[in-house]
Amino acid sequence: MKTCLVVDDSKVIRKVARHILETLDFQVSEACDGREALDACTASPPDVVLLDWNMPVMSGMDFLRALRESNVPTRPKVVFCTTENGMAYIRAAIEAGADEYVMKPFDRDTIESKLQIVGLA
Repeated sequence: MKTCLVVDDSKVIRKVARHILETLDFQVSEACDGREALDACTASPPDVVLLDWNMPVMSGMDFLRALRESNVPTRPKVVFCTTENGMAYIRAAIEAGADEYVMKPFDRDTIESKLQIVGLA
């Protein structure tokens, strides 16, 4: 079974994403900030990370940079999932190493299509 780590400081967003991903046959774990997510990836890297941009403790961009510099054995695909929709944000995320980008609010079809693009659906 494919695995996904949902990283968002909103419990509601994590719950919605979990429900969508479970209907797509993913085993889902959650983290409420980038630091918690980095620890989870170090312990057991998921196949994909659904990543929020704006979070306390460690932002999505800081997490992405730290993940690239870490010694995680297999790098997960990273799909940014955020309200930030400017081209500058999208470009910065891709340049920092994100594989794909999803706008909030999202639905099952959107998540499924992004997972297909990164080769996981």
